Amino acid sequence: MNNKLDEAFSFYTRHIYDEEKIYLLRLHNLKVAGHVPSVLWELFGAILTGRQGKGAIGADLQGWEVKSSAFRSSYEYQYHLNTGEAKLLEDCEVNHLFCSYSIDYRDLIVKAIHGSELKTPFFEAWLPEYRANYDRTAVSAARRQRFRKAIPYGFVQMYGRTILEVKAGEIYSRNDILLEEFNRLVG
Repeated sequence: MNNKLDEAFSFYTRHIYDEEKIYLLRLHNLKVAGHVPSVLWELFGAILTGRQGKGAIGADLQGWEVKSSAFRSSYEYQYHLNTGEAKLLEDCEVNHLFCSYSIDYRDLIVKAIHGSELKTPFFEAWLPEYRANYDRTAVSAARRQRFRKAIPYGFVQMYGRTILEVKAGEIYSRNDILLEEFNRLVG
């Protein structure tokens, strides 16, 4: 058994699927879905993979990019003017951790895909669009402030490999060996 996976599940039950917090949100007629900030998903990913954060530029963690979305929603990627091209190229080399959750966070599916499998259908395809978006010779009105793209939920469900699945707040399935294999891919 992988202690990292157990630690990540423990973090999930205390800070993401926090029943008391969800109860209080509902009690006060506040939105439950979306109350978990992306940094908590990144922390969940750091605990799960055993990798540290990289700081403000590049992949979220050493060798891993962490994405989260509600079930059936796509995973957004955002690339900035000065660092976006390097980030697109880095995304081809790192693992991608996709966390899909139910509206109440009781259910969770965590899948992984190596960047090399996402390179052709997404990152290489996005590169010319990224360059055009930030073309300094173009009229400023034609340039967006951010370059945003998405990987569809269905693609991740079809091609991603499941590391952890939680149903009704309990571990339904886990794959400790697969997690170790993905960590070996990125050194």
